[in-house]
Amino acid sequence: MCAARKGCWGRRQRALLCCVLVAAWEAACGQLRYSVPEELPKGSFVGDVAKDLALQPATLRDRGARILDRGRTRYFALHVNSGHLVTAERLDREQLCRLVEPCVLLCEVIVEGEMKIYRIEVEITDINDNAPSFRNAEIELTVNEMAAPGSRFPLSKGRDPDVGVNSLQSYELSGDEHFSLSVQAGADGEKRPELVLAKALDREEAAFHELVLRASDGGEPARTGTARIRVSVLDANDNAPVFSQAVYAVHVPEDVPVGSTLVTLTATDADEGINGDVKYSLKTVTDVASEIFHLDPETGSIRLLRSLDFEKDDSYHLEAQAQDGGGLFDTSTVSISVTDVNDNAPELIVTSALSEISEDAPPGTVVALLHVQDRDSGANGEVQCSVVKSVPFRLERALDNYYSVVTARELDREDVSEYNVTVWASDGGSPSLRSSAVLALRVLDVNDNAPVFAEARYSARLPENNAEGALVLTVRAWDADWGQNARVRYRLAEGRVRGAPLSSYVSVQAETGALYALRSFDYEEVREVGLWVRAEDGGAPALSSNVSVRLLIVDENDNAPQVLYPPAAAAAAAGAGWTGVELAPRSAEPGALVAKVVAVDADAGQNAWLSYELAKATEPGLFRVGLHSGEVRTARSPLARDAPRHSLVVVVKDQGRPALSATATLTVVLAESVAELLSELGSAAAPAEPAGSLTRWLVLAVAAVSCLFLAFLLLLLALRLRRWRRSQLLPPASGALRGVPASHFVGIDGVRAFLHSYSHEVSLTADSRKSQRRWAADSCCNTLPARPPPDKAAPLLGEDAAGARGAPPDALPKRRPAHRRWAVSQGNVPRRRVNGQRRFPRKRQGSCARCEPCVQCRAEAAGAAVHHGGGEEGAERCSQPRPLRPGRSLAVSAAVRAASGTAVRSRATRRRGRRSGRQRVRSRSGSRSRRRRAGSAAGSSRRASGGGGEVAEMCTAREGRWGRKQRALLCCVLVAAWEAAWGQLRYSVPEELPKGSFIGDAAKDLALQLATLRDRGARVVSADKTQYFTLHANSGHLVTAERLDREQLCEGMQRCVLRCEVIVEGEMKFYGIEVEITDINDNVPSFREAEKELTMSETTAPGSLFPLADAHDPDVGVNSLQSYELSGDEHFSLSVQVGADGEKRPELVLAKALDREEAAFHELVLRAMDGGEPSRTGTARIRVSVLDANDNAPVFSQAVYAVRVPEDVPVGSTLLTLTATDADEGHNGKVKYLFKKITDKALKIFHLDPETGSIRLVRSLDFEYGDSYEMEVHARDGGGLFDTSTVSISVTDVNDNAPEISVRSALNEISEDAPSGTVVALLHVQDRDSGANGEVQCSVVESVPFRLERALDNYYSVVTARELDREEVSEYNVTVWASDGGSPSLRSSAVLALRVLDVNDNAPVFAEARYSARLPENNAEGALVLTVRAWDADWGQNARVRYRLAEGRVRGAPLSSYVSVQAETGALYALRSFDYEEVREVGLWVRAEDGGAPALSSNVSVRLLIVDENDNAPQVLYPPAAAAAGAGWTGVELAPRSAEPGALVAKVVAVDADAGQNAWLSYELAKATEPGLFRVGLHSGEVRTARSPLARDAPRHSLVVVVKDQGRPALSATATLTVVLAESVAELLSELGSAAAPAEPTGSLTRWLVLAVAAVSCLFLAFLLLLLALRLRRWRRSQLLPPASGALRGVPASHFVGIDGVRAFLHSYSHEVSLTADSRKSQRRWAADSCCNTLPARPPPDKAAPLLGEDAAGARGAPPDALPAAFQPLFPPPEALHGISVPQVQVLSPSLVESHTAGLGTLDQPIQIHSQGLSTLEQINTHD
Repeated sequence: MCAARKGCWGRRQRALLCCVLVAAWEAACGQLRYSVPEELPKGSFVGDVAKDLALQPATLRDRGARILDRGRTRYFALHVNSGHLVTAERLDREQLCRLVEPCVLLCEVIVEGEMKIYRIEVEITDINDNAPSFRNAEIELTVNEMAAPGSRFPLSKGRDPDVGVNSLQSYELSGDEHFSLSVQAGADGEKRPELVLAKALDREEAAFHELVLRASDGGEPARTGTARIRVSVLDANDNAPVFSQAVYAVHVPEDVPVGSTLVTLTATDADEGINGDVKYSLKTVTDVASEIFHLDPETGSIRLLRSLDFEKDDSYHLEAQAQDGGGLFDTSTVSISVTDVNDNAPELIVTSALSEISEDAPPGTVVALLHVQDRDSGANGEVQCSVVKSVPFRLERALDNYYSVVTARELDREDVSEYNVTVWASDGGSPSLRSSAVLALRVLDVNDNAPVFAEARYSARLPENNAEGALVLTVRAWDADWGQNARVRYRLAEGRVRGAPLSSYVSVQAETGALYALRSFDYEEVREVGLWVRAEDGGAPALSSNVSVRLLIVDENDNAPQVLYPPAAAAAAAGAGWTGVELAPRSAEPGALVAKVVAVDADAGQNAWLSYELAKATEPGLFRVGLHSGEVRTARSPLARDAPRHSLVVVVKDQGRPALSATATLTVVLAESVAELLSELGSAAAPAEPAGSLTRWLVLAVAAVSCLFLAFLLLLLALRLRRWRRSQLLPPASGALRGVPASHFVGIDGVRAFLHSYSHEVSLTADSRKSQRRWAADSCCNTLPARPPPDKAAPLLGEDAAGARGAPPDALPKRRPAHRRWAVSQGNVPRRRVNGQRRFPRKRQGSCARCEPCVQCRAEAAGAAVHHGGGEEGAERCSQPRPLRPGRSLAVSAAVRAASGTAVRSRATRRRGRRSGRQRVRSRSGSRSRRRRAGSAAGSSRRASGGGGEVAEMCTAREGRWGRKQRALLCCVLVAAWEAAWGQLRYSVPEELPKGSFIGDAAKDLALQLATLRDRGARVVSADKTQYFTLHANSGHLVTAERLDREQLCEGMQRCVLRCEVIVEGEMKFYGIEVEITDINDNVPSFREAEKELTMSETTAPGSLFPLADAHDPDVGVNSLQSYELSGDEHFSLSVQVGADGEKRPELVLAKALDREEAAFHELVLRAMDGGEPSRTGTARIRVSVLDANDNAPVFSQAVYAVRVPEDVPVGSTLLTLTATDADEGHNGKVKYLFKKITDKALKIFHLDPETGSIRLVRSLDFEYGDSYEMEVHARDGGGLFDTSTVSISVTDVNDNAPEISVRSALNEISEDAPSGTVVALLHVQDRDSGANGEVQCSVVESVPFRLERALDNYYSVVTARELDREEVSEYNVTVWASDGGSPSLRSSAVLALRVLDVNDNAPVFAEARYSARLPENNAEGALVLTVRAWDADWGQNARVRYRLAEGRVRGAPLSSYVSVQAETGALYALRSFDYEEVREVGLWVRAEDGGAPALSSNVSVRLLIVDENDNAPQVLYPPAAAAAGAGWTGVELAPRSAEPGALVAKVVAVDADAGQNAWLSYELAKATEPGLFRVGLHSGEVRTARSPLARDAPRHSLVVVVKDQGRPALSATATLTVVLAESVAELLSELGSAAAPAEPTGSLTRWLVLAVAAVSCLFLAFLLLLLALRLRRWRRSQLLPPASGALRGVPASHFVGIDGVRAFLHSYSHEVSLTADSRKSQRRWAADSCCNTLPARPPPDKAAPLLGEDAAGARGAPPDALPAAFQPLFPPPEALHGISVPQVQVLSPSLVESHTAGLGTLDQPIQIHSQGLSTLEQINTHD
């Protein structure tokens, strides 16, 4: 065409035309359009895309053609083989394009290889595949039967998703003649069906009408949809409710649960809906009943709100009303009767009671007055009272419900000191209820018991040299009395000891009975002291008793042995002359007697047993000493090599603890004759010089090691003493010993024990190595300081807290009972007479046989006379055991009573003060008993005549007419009648009297004197909680104590009577009084509701009755409610009905028809009046509301509501509010809104509030989803009338959609040599907004080598803008931005990740231009020398670098035999060890080559420097090695004795093969015979004299010179020079000749000195190892104990106290040992006598005593914690007991057994011990 018009147009026109035609062709190129019907199956043919686009199928297949849909679902697919476009899913037009015409789907065909796009449009045509349907298949309509014919009711429209002729076309109605159908056509052509009422409705004829509505479309064939319509006819309110019963009567028990339904009222109404909805309410009800009952308004059930009480009200009468929604009602009566249930327990009130009573009070003494009442009635209210028979009290009935508690027999405080008398009251109900009252009564004491000592006699063992003021023992006496009478004080009887007063030797503490030694005893002077101690109580007169005390002085090891032979003078001069030397022939046989050491000891017993040991000998194996004889004998025959002279040191030790010793020194000479002896002694006396220097050093070494060992021992002892002193200074409560094991408390003599009794509880398992111990925190008593005041028991380490402050006995710890019996000694038991018989204390066989012994039980076990009491208190006391402590525990009760004085003890103190089985001795005289009985009889006579004098006179007057029996019977009857009527007073007073108003003269009416009322404490008691009356003691008048309100006190009762009693405390009498409260007119009639609302329909017929609420007046009689009046309106009148009970009930009567248009409300006033003077009136206002009829339909304010809203309006916003008004009121005027016509889409978006008419947004709007919505709204009132309005909502567009970028096709890799303009991605851009908001601009950042080119429509191509270089940038993240034209503009982005592929265009580059490294010589083979590193800028295989060595040679050998390089890492390794002396430098080349094709490489030079190491020691050239060996005279240097200081003697010459600093040599003089005579030059090696030689210098000197280099570490060599001080060579040779002779002098002495140094060092080391082992054992034992065991946790430091360091038990004990089956030992029982702490008569000679008091368990190989540290020295080892029977064990040491059994106290708690490794249980108990 262009060529044809060439002649007509110019060049420019032709070019322009060609451009336009090309642009038009490009615009139309690839635009395909197809049309297919809906519902085609998957895979259906749509079109031949390959043919229509002129594309070959091979092109589609090879270049990757594919279909892209704009939606999420792919509806089409492309067959690449055929080029056909087919359906990929089923196509439903109604689902894809709802309400959109025409329905067109868009997709694109993309050819990946060509990066081209072709657009395709497919139109979906409609078929008739949907039938019309209604939203509701069943429609409910309500029409009032009063509705007029012709009324219209809109119906729901049918829906048909099809379009055109296939959509909905017509409606049909069938089913009933009362209704017809009208179809209205709207402006948009839409058909709207309406239901028309053709005939009037009648609910009695038909309540429901069933209709069918059909909708049909115009398709072929036609489809139909139906909806069923159910019309309900609303009924008019023409029936009133009717109750099923006129009266509802019900009987309920008073214990019916709260919330129970008592009765259900039933009322029926023939109407329906609101007119038939019946509501229940209470018309007439009292205030009390309204709080108890609740009537459910819906169900009519009467429910219980509060529990019923027969005693308050037994019946309730209610009037119920049932009213429907139209105001019609009916009434019924409800009668509820309450039956009594036994739900009230009797009430016991103690009106008067004594708290104390003397133990000599006579029987019949009144101790309390009780008032008993039961609020129940009948048999449930009959009460019986009783007390337990075990107490000496009984009950006596008094007036009415009063009882007196009196004594039944004489009391004894020593039997029972306190009584808790429990009085029980039981009613006659079934089951019976009971209650109790407890009277706490304390019995006052009379001093009738003398103190009794715990033991018949006391004995104690006191070690001599005791500290002044030391505690010897504690005597303890108890007094069965209480308070001051039981306070015991102690004093000494007069006596003398060795002519001096006894008080100068010992003293006793008056309060505690602690006996102290005032001076230090000496066993050698005084061996026994006897004395008497007197105990005296604090009564008047005081009672006392005595006890004998025997003190045995125990010998202490305070005298060291004295050596008689050899004498001290001879021993001192053993080394001077020949004195004290013993002769032993060299031919003596083994065992020959050489000498005998004789020694004596001034002590006695075990302390005087002596043993002999050989402590030191010149030759240890040559002599031995007899262990007990002291004889020194030869252990073997002397040998020729034995020295002729021997020195023996013999140690003599006694067996005391600690052992004392003395030494004896003997000098023994081995000689056959005296001449040889004298010759040997003469040669020994000559001065010996040979071993001078070495001997001195050995002696110094022995002295140094010995001093170090001694210093360590002293330091250890100082630490022990410091720890002991710190424990003594800690306060008791400091807890300084918490967690310290028992083994730490060690005495000097090895005895580990507390000075007090204590208790352990150890829980253990058979196979456990751990135990749990409990130590009573307060189980140790106090001791006194060294010098306490003579009359003050001051503690040594702080007084016990409880004892110091007089704390109650419950401060003592409690222990678990142990099953053990305790016998009572019948020693000095005081006797008493009971009923003429002599009694002794009973044995404790009761509770104490099953429990741990208490204080008395322990005293009985010790043989003391202890008083016992009876009853439960003893058992309780035995169940609360306390530890017995010397000096305190046996006097706990007495100390507490003395501390508390006369104060009343608490219950806990009383419980602890009770004792079981105790008897007392009474000391009351017979005259006192007779006086008591006479006084009791006189008192009874006076009480009998006090009130009944008239009766006695009457009996006397009739004495002559009747016989004695008749007169006695008559008197009893008259007395009973008088007592029944006596004291009954009755008064009457009006209510509302002020407080203090006079009621009556009670004193006068009861014939009581005013003095009696004042002196004997008369008072008024009432059964109620509130006291309404009081008695003036001065005037005797009964007055009001509170304001009296009859209505409050007696609500609902006609007669109001209050009862009270007047009680005379001193006489224990009471008098009953009744006060009647009369009514006054003080209350106004009142209505429950002051304002009453009533509703009546304007159609209500005249004469209708409406009940009104009753008025309430609390007054009674004439003062109560009498009449009603009504005023206010002519439409109403009042009718008053009188019930069967006389109650007046007002009713409102409608006298005239109502008209709401005339008056909507009527105001009335109802008055209620009582009959009082003056009369009182109450009013209630009644408001009658007239209900309107439904005669007005709702009306919308607008016919059409139109609103425009932006699409971003928030969800929940109110778009508009519809308004419709209805002139009716109430239910008829209540308008509800609902949608009549609305699409499903709009229904999900908008919500119409049915109450307010507001249209609210439920889901966010979207302009792109829908730009307008139209709907119809109905407004319907409660009667079924309605109105219709149209709502139109238009949505405006908002820029709320950001542009969307879709990557249709993209590359992820591109070669770095790709040309410019290469397409890397195809992008599709779209914006769902419209207008300027939908215009999109795309761009990329300028920093990347890419640009955008626009393709078809919204498609863009991303192409390269220049060449790429991977070494600069290896990856690109190209961000494409799309921005729309909105304000503000929205933007989005897409990121294209593109990786640049590498090309091998870079050679490896080394990190350094050259490398050098320093390698020390003697390196290990394969050692790393250095690492070369090269990098290649390429990537992958092109950047992989490998290393290799260039060829070369080192010292003729290949370079590869010296070094190698690792091909992967470039690490350079040394293949052999270099030697600096052979090779000092190595040079080589390393090549790096990459993995590209072809490969690129580079080289680098490497220089290795070998570093010298100090591996060669110096070599001494002079003196030569042969001379240094000392062979012959070679190597001897001559030094003149006349040489000056600095004179050159010799020169040491040495060389070093190393270099540098390693070859620098220095010289030092390491050793010289005379250190100060010579010196060596540091660097020259010249040996010069340091001073001039002296005459005393030895002629021959040996010098050792050390040659060192400066390497690290330094190496050295030695050179030995022999220098002879001589003036000439001849003198030199002479000196060398004399030195060559053999030298023997220092051999033996040097050897012994070396052995001595070794022995002392080994001993020191062994001691350190032993100490470390002990520490480790203690640490291990503490680890085995559980953390919760707390062995000594909480035990005050004061409990671990010793005097002079002796800590031992002062008590006897026994052992019970139980062993497990696998312990290899049988079960043994050790008697108390078997635990001795002494040595056998002949101790084994080789038995080593423990170094630091090692425990018994450790000595016999048992685990360290097998026994507590306190017991370890007390138990003999098990091997000592094998094969020995119990009697044999007891004979071991009777004296020590006696010393233990005569202790101050007993051990009161079993101690259970767990042995680690042996599951052993040892119990240590006390036996006499």
